Amino acid sequence: MQYMEDQLTIRLPRELSRALRQRATQMQRKPSEVVRIAVKEFLAIPERMRERPVERVRDLIGSLNSGIPDLATRHRDYIIKKLRRGG
Repeated sequence: MQYMEDQLTIRLPRELSRALRQRATQMQRKPSEVVRIAVKEFLAIPERMRERPVERVRDLIGSLNSGIPDLATRHRDYIIKKLRRGG
């Protein structure tokens, strides 16, 4: 077993704590081991995937032409008009 140098104390909602204990039991591991696995997996996610969805598609924003010149500023009006027409 590896020597642990740092300690972290967290508070979990009862439901999450219960789910963690159940999963640890299923995996035949201690809850702390499951948490270490989860943190390691989270940190392995590429930075790009942790961005907000809008950041991941920012280069696409404004790249499509709807044919409606003021759609960006009057989108609400167009949606309401469409809803009132029923289609």
